[in-house]
Amino acid sequence: MKITSNWLKEHLDTKLDENQIIEKLTDVGLEVESVEKQRGEFDDFIVAKILKAEKHPDADKLKVCDVDVGKENPVIVVCGAPNAIEGLLTIYAPPGSVIPKNQMKLVVSKIRGVSSYGMLCSESELNLSDESDGITELSSNDFKDKIGDNYFPKKNLNVIDISITPNRPDCLGVRGIARDLAAAGSGKFKNLEEKKLKQDGKQTVNVKIENDQACTVFGSCLITDVKNVESPDWLKEKIISIGQKPISAIVDITNYVMLDLNRPLHAYDVDKIDKEIIVRNSKKDETFKALDNKEYKLEEGMCVISDATGVLGLGGIIGGTRSGTELNTKNILIESAYFSPRSIRKSSKILNIDTDAKFRFERGIDPLSIEQGLKKAVSLIQEICGGIASEFDIQKIENYKNKSLGFDPILFEKITGVKIEKNEIIKILDDLGFEIKEEKKILDLKIPSWRPDISQEVDVVEELIRIKGYDQINMIEPQKVREKETLNKKQKLFHFLQRAVASKGYLEAITWSFTDSKINQLFIEKNKEIKIVNPISSDLDVLRSSIFSNLIIHLNKNLGRGFKDLSIFEIGPTFLGEKPGEQQTIVGGLKSGKNSRQNWLEKERLVDVFDVKSDVIQCLAEAGYDKDKLYFDIETPSYYHPGKSGRVFLNKGKEKIIAFFGDIHPNILKKLDIKTEALVGFEIFLDNIKQPKKSLKDQKTQYKFSDFQKSERDFAFILDKNFQVQELIDVISSVDKDLIKSVKVFDVYEGKNIEEDKKSVALNVTIQSSEKTLNEEDLNKINQTIISTVESKIDAKIRS
Repeated sequence: MKITSNWLKEHLDTKLDENQIIEKLTDVGLEVESVEKQRGEFDDFIVAKILKAEKHPDADKLKVCDVDVGKENPVIVVCGAPNAIEGLLTIYAPPGSVIPKNQMKLVVSKIRGVSSYGMLCSESELNLSDESDGITELSSNDFKDKIGDNYFPKKNLNVIDISITPNRPDCLGVRGIARDLAAAGSGKFKNLEEKKLKQDGKQTVNVKIENDQACTVFGSCLITDVKNVESPDWLKEKIISIGQKPISAIVDITNYVMLDLNRPLHAYDVDKIDKEIIVRNSKKDETFKALDNKEYKLEEGMCVISDATGVLGLGGIIGGTRSGTELNTKNILIESAYFSPRSIRKSSKILNIDTDAKFRFERGIDPLSIEQGLKKAVSLIQEICGGIASEFDIQKIENYKNKSLGFDPILFEKITGVKIEKNEIIKILDDLGFEIKEEKKILDLKIPSWRPDISQEVDVVEELIRIKGYDQINMIEPQKVREKETLNKKQKLFHFLQRAVASKGYLEAITWSFTDSKINQLFIEKNKEIKIVNPISSDLDVLRSSIFSNLIIHLNKNLGRGFKDLSIFEIGPTFLGEKPGEQQTIVGGLKSGKNSRQNWLEKERLVDVFDVKSDVIQCLAEAGYDKDKLYFDIETPSYYHPGKSGRVFLNKGKEKIIAFFGDIHPNILKKLDIKTEALVGFEIFLDNIKQPKKSLKDQKTQYKFSDFQKSERDFAFILDKNFQVQELIDVISSVDKDLIKSVKVFDVYEGKNIEEDKKSVALNVTIQSSEKTLNEEDLNKINQTIISTVESKIDAKIRS
């Protein structure tokens, strides 16, 4: 695996220099085999001087030149440039170099009977300018003493070649190596930057996965109207630095994502696909021509990607020429799939094929990286090649099951003889990607999906000593320092949210972890029902799948006792399976009746979805999460009222759902005979919440205000009835973040003079500069910008 320190630092925030990084790589078990100077695309082009230029004996327009290239003997170059004259300083490209403009590789060749050893280059051929009438002319004052030197400055960058053992496929990507170094204390592991993709419509290429073959997941994204171009310099430099040749932007991007994230991808020319894509087993003696220009005859049972005509490629190993992309390709399909390592290994061995994708798939890549790879590739393709991307289409015939392992921390010292604090064990494992639950003296570990090599406790011991340092073994007796806090961060969050919900007026309920199966069925969704073999009561016969299963029982009991307006909550586990670790911790609440019932000071009203939404946002904000970054959509479980509910993510990346909120579905109220005017609820998933990097105290920012007059403008837009208003607010806010201070919705109207499938949304926008008082011209300009931006981005119209 070849990397550069610059590339590594895109994923690792570190102050270590290159030598320290190399030393640390070996310390953590990633052996550095060699360090070589990076070879650049322009390393071969040198300053040369024409010593003699004579007419070609067999061509009127050609000259035979003796060229001084800084060596003992001059070289002979046949040149047709009119300005190739004696004494001219120019740029020489030797045999073996590649001309930047046309990617032609030079060889020694005979031109009209005279051997030519290289080429004298024009500015156009070197992409220096459009001048192509003659060869490059260099100033004698600047270059007379530089004959034989490189014309282009060489990059002072080394390529680090790391020997990756077969059990560490996660380190076949730069990001995996950075994770190990960060865990070893060599820097901070950077979060992936995920740009919001512009996606329009569903993926229209039908994908069918047959059963009983090696591909269990096939993700794809259709991108139309692309312009496949030469890769930008930064991308070409990365590809070249690790010994590969740039081909085109689309191919280079798929290679880059594979090397960066260890996520092999493949790009198809959609216009060459016949009807649909079928993932199936090969038939005996089927053939296809691969991208290495070899014809392969397949045996029965090999995993192939095919269409109605035949085989397009060998899944996870190599694509075919029939559907390959070219510079004139307009529509592409990006594949991100998962293939069984055993099948890949068997097929590639039979056919004697060795590719970068095969090398990774046969060792086992992260089965949950499908969407991550698509996002990265689609983002880069749209940035470089343009195009309109569809929504992702992810077909599965098998769901990935997270592997868990119980680990006794005492085992580490027993095997290695090295003392280590439990907190340090947890930190190392957490940095390596393990999810950890403390179960008395045992650590319940959820093994990262990218680590297929971890299966038993001794593997965990190896990980710990690898990161802590092999030099710790039998060297010194570590000092026994006990600085263990009573509660870890997760436990602190547990108790903080407990207090935060209670402060909103909710009363805490403490119920059993088991419940009535009839009521549990109303909230079970797709989860497995876990029956209790010997229940303490016939109506407590299953482990609860939802925090609501018991809460709604006790809320109904209290309503029956005459309590009309109730707010109750519980924090505790729900059960996804019967094994240790197959639980999740949830804080859930229910609110019924009215706010301010029979109050002389305020007007009473029914509780609604906005009450619980506010409670969820406020609790998360108090726990240290930026409420302005929270992202909402309307996909919720079936026990919520559709259209009056939502789900919450920490950001637009939508990594994990952290909360649901909304009205409880009327059918549930009817089935359980719950007599209340309104019932709303929420669930916050503690296990899905990332710990904030800073404490609440550290997150406080300096209050800034403007001395200049603010202005308010009202806008009303007509847009699709189902369009989320939050997205409209985000679009307006992004027009000018320095000037637009707030965007508030004050009216949503459907009815007369508005089309059936449309709605009118009225907003108040506060505009204020911190530098000057805005005049009418300034305000009109930003008004027009807001209108044009909204109309172009979300197909809305200003209401007249």
